[in-house]
Amino acid sequence: MTPPRAPTWGRRGQTPVIRVRGRSRRRPSIAALCCYKPGEKSRLIHRPRAHLRLKGARKSSSWQDYRDLLVRAHIQFGGPIVVVWDNLNTHLAAGLKRYEAEHDWLTTARLPPCAPDLNPVETVWSLVRRAMANTAFNTSDDLDRILRGELRGIQLRPHLVNDCLTATGLAITPPTPP
Repeated sequence: MTPPRAPTWGRRGQTPVIRVRGRSRRRPSIAALCCYKPGEKSRLIHRPRAHLRLKGARKSSSWQDYRDLLVRAHIQFGGPIVVVWDNLNTHLAAGLKRYEAEHDWLTTARLPPCAPDLNPVETVWSLVRRAMANTAFNTSDDLDRILRGELRGIQLRPHLVNDCLTATGLAITPPTPP
């Protein structure tokens, strides 16, 4: 719950200080997809989760969380989907690869290693971090509420999701009919 640092205003000669009380036992993680289909509004599908900071407990989204996102995207678009993954270890998990192989409506491609600038979701995280910079949260529930609100704000503005794709320099070109 330690907030990111960003420039802020303060009295001349005094460094502004924000006190953060204690540490939470919960750790948030979010799995997200930027979804694009020619002729339709772009969409951001996300799944926030809170993980407890316990010894041996999972600290991030599992491959099942990403599988559930894929199913949700398939239902919303009502047809086959192509997913472009980065090389996050969860995206390379055996269970997710097996799921990809078992479903013909799902085609996957991989981004090159160490190429976050080609991933539109990284731009979404940049927007969220910028909006939440210099914010101290009293509780983890406050963090969850603000985080969900920021993501919902991006969802309601499809042009922002389009801009995230534009920032990568990539373009979606539908296949030409034979």
